[in-house]
Amino acid sequence: MTQYRIALIVGSLRRESFNKKLAEGLIRLAPKDFSFHHCEIGDLPLYNQDDDSHQAAPVKRLKQEITESQGVLFVTPEYNRSVPGVLKNAIDHASRPYGHSAFAGKPAGVIGISVGAIGTAIAQQHLRNTLAYLDMPTLGQPEAFLQAKDDLFDADGNIGEGSRKFLQGWMDRYVQWIQKHAG
Repeated sequence: MTQYRIALIVGSLRRESFNKKLAEGLIRLAPKDFSFHHCEIGDLPLYNQDDDSHQAAPVKRLKQEITESQGVLFVTPEYNRSVPGVLKNAIDHASRPYGHSAFAGKPAGVIGISVGAIGTAIAQQHLRNTLAYLDMPTLGQPEAFLQAKDDLFDADGNIGEGSRKFLQGWMDRYVQWIQKHAG
């Protein structure tokens, strides 16, 4: 049986992040041949092109984690109608220097949760534009713009009953996407 290693990038540093909870809940919906590696992005320096020729150790680590994966899962909040700066910073680091992107050709999925009624719809669209430029085939359907509600997670952190069928369907499509596009 083929094993798939997925680089999991959560665009929130908040300790009680809804997006971290969502990522953990989604992992529990994945098949056993999928493993998810949480990529740390909070320790990256601010991106500066002057550093491309001598990248910091956390940058090299992030690029290695992505390189060793068969796919990437981005779980992002929406800040001011876009992706958080920490996520954009991580993307900039891992895609540089030009011509040496760790993301090139890696299949991706994008999902997120927010307290707002439209979830993370605009942040996801901005992220999809960036991923298209980075040559990452990105799952288009189903889209999942989740609003944080009390019953989204159960007491154990699993996806709640009301959302489980939809999110299991999303995870099943993501798995198929990775299997189809993984090199």
